[in-house]
Amino acid sequence: MPIPTLTDLGVTDKWQQKLAKLHIHNAWDAILHLPLRYEDETKITAIAHAKIGESVQVEGIVLQQEVQFRPRKQLLVHIQDGMGATLFLRFLNFYPSQQQQMAKGQRIRALGEIKHGFYGDEMIHPKIRAAEGAVLSDTLTPVYPTVSGLTQPTLRRFIQTALEKVDLSDTLPKALLHRLNLPDVAASLRLLHQPPSSMNSAQLHNGHLPAWQRLKFDELLAQQLSMKLAYQQRCQGSATPLIGNGRYAPILLEALPFALTAAQQRVVQEIGQDLQQTYPMHRLLQGDVGSGKTVVAALAALHALEAGAQVAIMAPTEILAEQHFQKFKQWLEPMGIEVGWLAGSTRKKAKDQIKTSLVDGCLRVVVGTHALFQDDVVFAQLGLVIVDEQHRFGVGQRLALKSKGQDVHQLMMSATPIPRTLAMSFFADLDVSIIDELPPNRTPIKTKLINSGRRAEIEAFVRHTIKQGHQVYWVCPLIEESETLQLQTAVDTHVQLQAAFSEYAVGLLHGRMKAADKAAQMEVFKANEMQILVATTVIEVGVDVPNASLMVIEHAERMGLAQLHQLRGRVGRGQAASVCVLMFTEPLSDLAKARLKVMYEYTDGFEIARQDLAIRGPGEFLGAKQSGVPLLRFTNLEDDLELLEQARDVAQYLIMHDQKVVETHLNRWLASREAFLGV
Repeated sequence: MPIPTLTDLGVTDKWQQKLAKLHIHNAWDAILHLPLRYEDETKITAIAHAKIGESVQVEGIVLQQEVQFRPRKQLLVHIQDGMGATLFLRFLNFYPSQQQQMAKGQRIRALGEIKHGFYGDEMIHPKIRAAEGAVLSDTLTPVYPTVSGLTQPTLRRFIQTALEKVDLSDTLPKALLHRLNLPDVAASLRLLHQPPSSMNSAQLHNGHLPAWQRLKFDELLAQQLSMKLAYQQRCQGSATPLIGNGRYAPILLEALPFALTAAQQRVVQEIGQDLQQTYPMHRLLQGDVGSGKTVVAALAALHALEAGAQVAIMAPTEILAEQHFQKFKQWLEPMGIEVGWLAGSTRKKAKDQIKTSLVDGCLRVVVGTHALFQDDVVFAQLGLVIVDEQHRFGVGQRLALKSKGQDVHQLMMSATPIPRTLAMSFFADLDVSIIDELPPNRTPIKTKLINSGRRAEIEAFVRHTIKQGHQVYWVCPLIEESETLQLQTAVDTHVQLQAAFSEYAVGLLHGRMKAADKAAQMEVFKANEMQILVATTVIEVGVDVPNASLMVIEHAERMGLAQLHQLRGRVGRGQAASVCVLMFTEPLSDLAKARLKVMYEYTDGFEIARQDLAIRGPGEFLGAKQSGVPLLRFTNLEDDLELLEQARDVAQYLIMHDQKVVETHLNRWLASREAFLGV
């Protein structure tokens, strides 16, 4: 049975636009929009028995109503219940209709939290309803996340209609539910939307409540089914096997000033085996900052080139793409392999030449940004797509590049390690390679947490570092002044540091500079003709200057763990002992304290990623806004690993033995979204 649309529920276009902001697009979405909390309108509490700080519903007659103007305009209503106890109701914003509702002599009910006030005990902005003829509710009243203009009664009405109209028959066999000790889905949903008064908030928000366990299992099962089917479909594809002849790779290996680590060698072999298959490779290459992913990608590209295919390398920012372009040119052009460059800033004439060379097959390697997947970019024989920092691209963007060839092989790279539990769920359709060791010459980085009030000490340390012959990154989070954040900006900092270090060259690098200017600044810094580089977070990934041994990050409390770890990885690339100074400004939020503590205690990217997942949850960790895919709404992967493993096993069984259940379950939970989940 198809899922009813919002129009089927009688929802007008006006309300549909507001519901879309809550990611509610059909009746099933409405049903999965669960309450934030609950209000208890099932009983009346005597004012004398109400506890301070607890939300209660009281009933009384209005003794007096007064509009006060000091210290600001407000409505003060004095009520008395049947036992003679009184209570003040205070409203800082009110309407004439509310004044009429609470006129002297009216019997009303007020729901809210009682606090000690100036005149006595009071409720501030309680929920008011007329008591005459009102019956007490049988269930707790849900309070849902909402948006401006969409009231709780209206939202409750839509969700209640959805619960009545949607077929909530179970998608899973009763025998399976019994074996897993899970309740049926209809009862679970109704319990969470309309819980009995006997339940309290702590019980209802306990993720181990059977109703919650059922919803978590169902969404995990849908995720696993989708991923496994995507994996099956890919393995049935008809990609061109890329069988190298060994012509290029040995030349690059001989020219490198270092030997590959055992982990790099293992990963190169895994990729080489994938490329020789008749179905498309879909491999995620994970490695910590500085583990040597780029040279592995270059060897994969050479393997494809040996087989006569074209290769596209895509990065999310021009500065990172430029780094790849320079590396690939350095490694490939001595072999006579031209490397093209295509980005948004590329001039039209050069862009047209690149496009022509790609379509006629003369150009076999191209590096670029989002410009690579524009409609007018056509390849003669695209065989391998390499996507760096893949999580920073939207799913639609990766699909667009993938579709420029027939079942193209894909290698996705990430320096933001994904913990095993998360990879099991969101990347179950991928083969995963991990470079789990750093090159032997990497020096450990010492991390220091320093209050911004000690800036003079930091500047003294910068001077000491420069006198030792090394260079310094000074990172700021914004380019120019923001009234809302009031952070130290890169432009202002550049001026200040030029004055403080007048005897040294101080450069500036930020995202709004032209690509050529950014590249020029980096070249000057690499050549050690500049001692201090003030930069925004554009240097987060890809920048490699071995002589830089100190990084100062201003307002580190404002940045995420992945970003801080990436930034810290820009130093420690040479022989000198390296330091990363995280400057912070107090007061610090609990979240900021947790992040800085993790950065101070850990240097291993996989452990930092695990901590990051625990702090932020899977949706934020993976960048749900960029992916465009609804991530797990209810599951906490750190706490629900056992459920995830059960869902994975059940998914495999159902695919093999019950396609009807698979189809019904996916139709309910994912509808038309499966295409994105195979990217």
